[in-house]
Amino acid sequence: MDTYFPDQTQDGQDTPPARWLGPDPLTVVDLSDSSKEELNRLEVLNASVVVGVIDKIEDLTRLGWGCGEPFRASGHRVSKALRWAGLCDVVLVPQEVAIDERALVYTSEHAGAALPAYRPWVAVADIDGELDRIADRVRSFPFAAVTLVQVLRAGPSADIARDLLVESLAYSTLQAGPEHSSWLSNRGLTHHTGLDEGQPVLLHRQGSVLTVTLERPRVKNAYSAAMRDRLHEALHLAMADPTVEDIQLFGSGTDFCSGGDLEEFGTGPGPCVCHMVRSMCSPALDMASVSARVTVHLHGACVGAGIELPALAGRVFATADTRIRLPEITMGLIPGAGGTASLPRRIGRHRTAWLALTGDWLSAPTALSWGLIDAVEPVDRFSTTAQARPRPICSHSGNSRT
Repeated sequence: MDTYFPDQTQDGQDTPPARWLGPDPLTVVDLSDSSKEELNRLEVLNASVVVGVIDKIEDLTRLGWGCGEPFRASGHRVSKALRWAGLCDVVLVPQEVAIDERALVYTSEHAGAALPAYRPWVAVADIDGELDRIADRVRSFPFAAVTLVQVLRAGPSADIARDLLVESLAYSTLQAGPEHSSWLSNRGLTHHTGLDEGQPVLLHRQGSVLTVTLERPRVKNAYSAAMRDRLHEALHLAMADPTVEDIQLFGSGTDFCSGGDLEEFGTGPGPCVCHMVRSMCSPALDMASVSARVTVHLHGACVGAGIELPALAGRVFATADTRIRLPEITMGLIPGAGGTASLPRRIGRHRTAWLALTGDWLSAPTALSWGLIDAVEPVDRFSTTAQARPRPICSHSGNSRT
């Protein structure tokens, strides 16, 4: 058995960094040519990120996916393709595979009806280059990368509370892990303590409409513990008041949300306590509970929590300059604000895994094509300057970053 040593060091320690004990944490399989026996073997690769590759356009049709608008495939061929894709965590196809995904359907042999097609793939310009990038990320952060795909494989289930619990347990495990410890030791910080003015979340009620605004524009609405607590309370207000029929969520300033507040990472009371805090104060679970009433308006950067929470809303609108990113793997973590439960419900676990493993920016047009957002609208539709001044939520002070 091969043993892989991540290329990381931990400052201030005499002992060597933790080792990845096992085979290579990345497995690449050619879905075009692999035998049934080879594909069946993937079912036992629990501690490996499995990337499936389809390098010829015609193989999409052979596998039951196909090209064009729309394609038709028998239920048998589609179920076979779904099983093969289900054995992988990421599926890559050539960029030249031009598919109008909104028109993509398949016909069920049994029901005789047109059904939405499953779309696990990510189209890339250079498959070899993409494999190299993913391999570098997985082998540099094997604990976080493998934990990510294990959590994604476990869901999404019919119970989002269960999926969020699994995510939180895995997140706490990684908080105590060597990769996150290394990141904490080596990160560079620009301290912004004192830049906040007033409350991090503001409310305005007009009739049956409740407007909720993330209000930390000087730090691009970084998602702090205090913001989490206020958002939790705001959504609970709506849950308790049936006369609130419409919840509109905005972010002030140039960006909707730049993700977790980096100053707070590593300052919590420990992974165990942090897990319990997330269990008792979960804006993601709150959002899911009132999802049908929530419209989120995205603009600018939507990083980490800035897309993990909106993905649970009933409607997600975005400006053309919206860009989306999940950067947690390079911090030795996985998405921890609900992303492993929310994004797969919109775009599937394969594309969620690709976003998190690569840390790439996703543009608004691609997010729309994938179904991560529901519409792209002009910038002026998202301006909150014409709204009446929101009032702050009165609340206790927030906890440390969890």
